[in-house]
Amino acid sequence: MRNGFKPILAAILASAAIAAPALADDQLPAQPTDDQVPAPPADDPVPPVPPAQPSDADTGKTLPPTPDRTVPPPTLTSDADPPPVASPDVVPPPGGIVEHAGVGGTVGYGRAGVLELGGSAGLMIAPDFRNVNIAPSIGWFVADNLELSGIFAVSNIKAGDQSSTVLSALIEPSYHVPLDHTTFAFLGMGIGYAHISKLGGGLAVAPRIGANFLVGRSGVLTPSLSYEWTTHDVDSTPVGEMQDVTMVGVSQALRINIGYTAMW
Repeated sequence: MRNGFKPILAAILASAAIAAPALADDQLPAQPTDDQVPAPPADDPVPPVPPAQPSDADTGKTLPPTPDRTVPPPTLTSDADPPPVASPDVVPPPGGIVEHAGVGGTVGYGRAGVLELGGSAGLMIAPDFRNVNIAPSIGWFVADNLELSGIFAVSNIKAGDQSSTVLSALIEPSYHVPLDHTTFAFLGMGIGYAHISKLGGGLAVAPRIGANFLVGRSGVLTPSLSYEWTTHDVDSTPVGEMQDVTMVGVSQALRINIGYTAMW
């Protein structure tokens, strides 16, 4: 009996071992095959990955030089150039005087034929010293940048308890150098006659240096510095056998003036 039961039990166990894997496969979800995998939509293609490129360091090549970052030097253009000081090709009208000269006109300051009228004034004050002067003037450019001026000056000088009045009339040629379209530097030499109260009159020489600044359409502001030498007679003094020897003295005066003139 026992010998007959053993073969039956072995057959049952073998059948169970074969059926167990089959039941496990039935419980797992079915996996799609390669033919069943859906293709990606045509509107969103997958971009290909580019192959890696070797760098210059990997290939042993020399890197290009670093570009020069130096700022190039500035260059002047027509916009940076200052406008011309005046129109040199304008012919003065009969009489040699240009009318309506100045900014906006056909002729600018410093050109032949330009006439200017005005004057200057100055004041110097120090301990026990005072110098007040006024000097009306008229100037005419006889050539480009070359002016001939007439200056009449009245000065009152006081030093300590002494005071004196100086009257002078000078003719002054001056040369004006344009620095830009509104600024000039000038140097002049005035020569004429001067009279000093209580001392008399004589020759006057007055070098002058200054600048001209164009103001508005036709105005000219002129600060200047001048130094005037004036000769005058001194009382006659007998010297030995000579009688009535006239001594000549020289008086000096420094003037710092601010002037304003207008072009005609």
